[in-house]
Amino acid sequence: MKIAIVILNWNGKTLLEKFLPSVVNFSTQKNVEIYVADNASTDNSVNFIKAQFPSVNIVENSTNGGYAKGYNEALQHISAEIYCLVNSDIEVTENWLNPIISTFEKQPTTAIIQPKILDYKSKTVFEYAGAAGGFIDKYGYPFCRGRIFGELEKDEAQFNDEIEIFWASGACFFIRSEVFNTLNGFDEDYFAHQEEIDLCWRAQNLGKTIKYVGTSTVFHVGGATLKEESPRKSFLNFRNSLFSLVKNLPSNQLFPIIIVRMLLDGIAGIKFLLELRPIHTLAILKAHFSFYYYFSTMFKKRKLSIQNNHYYLIKSIVWQHFVKKINTFKALIKA
Repeated sequence: MKIAIVILNWNGKTLLEKFLPSVVNFSTQKNVEIYVADNASTDNSVNFIKAQFPSVNIVENSTNGGYAKGYNEALQHISAEIYCLVNSDIEVTENWLNPIISTFEKQPTTAIIQPKILDYKSKTVFEYAGAAGGFIDKYGYPFCRGRIFGELEKDEAQFNDEIEIFWASGACFFIRSEVFNTLNGFDEDYFAHQEEIDLCWRAQNLGKTIKYVGTSTVFHVGGATLKEESPRKSFLNFRNSLFSLVKNLPSNQLFPIIIVRMLLDGIAGIKFLLELRPIHTLAILKAHFSFYYYFSTMFKKRKLSIQNNHYYLIKSIVWQHFVKKINTFKALIKA
């Protein structure tokens, strides 16, 4: 099984210096090749890789099209059965690939896999972007095993399992190339953030399975390219989540859920105001106006075959967390 590890880079020379060695050192299996897909960097990243890591292949994109377009363009030039998309701020561990490869080989219907993602800065704690596998609630808000909104759990081997999940983190995202190509890759209108949730949802609409494999571990810095507190990140997260609902919800649920979701976003905007973070309230308003602008475009991307009525794990993660004060996945499932 040929695997291509593809690291998307934009002006990340410092990150590559720090984290590329672990990928090279712990990815020595016979059929594994490592690529850096460069999004038109201006910081000498490409020359650095050529000089310091001659075994690493380089694909140079003509522009910085963000995560979605960057990977779509680069993967057109890479041949492999499995694409492993890895952020430039990921440190991998010894034996990280073998459990993933084994699951793909034993389970032909498994299309996408995510490993355990821990925080590089606090290595006993799950990391925000993916943790131990992703889910969404009825209104499209994402959360993870090990991470509910800003609450992060300690890794105490409670998620050292293999389970089916709803979405896999784009920070370390394995996908069969055949499935990626059938789905025409990531939706480039997203630019960045939550395009992996949309891709996973579309894969499930085709009957494919998404898995979390907890015997494989990586460490993620998080926010290295777009900080957690960035209003741009808030804008993309709120808008792109609405995009995914329009594209993937069953027809009989589409408009009722969109209406409730937008009301909940309004409450989030008020919460940001009360927290004296008006710039994030403005980001939500901009996200909604952008959503209105792109609504017809997203609606045209819907597939008539959407049958996934049981896409969500719980009805409202907002209610469970902010009202009932539930902070752990175990407590959430029991609620």
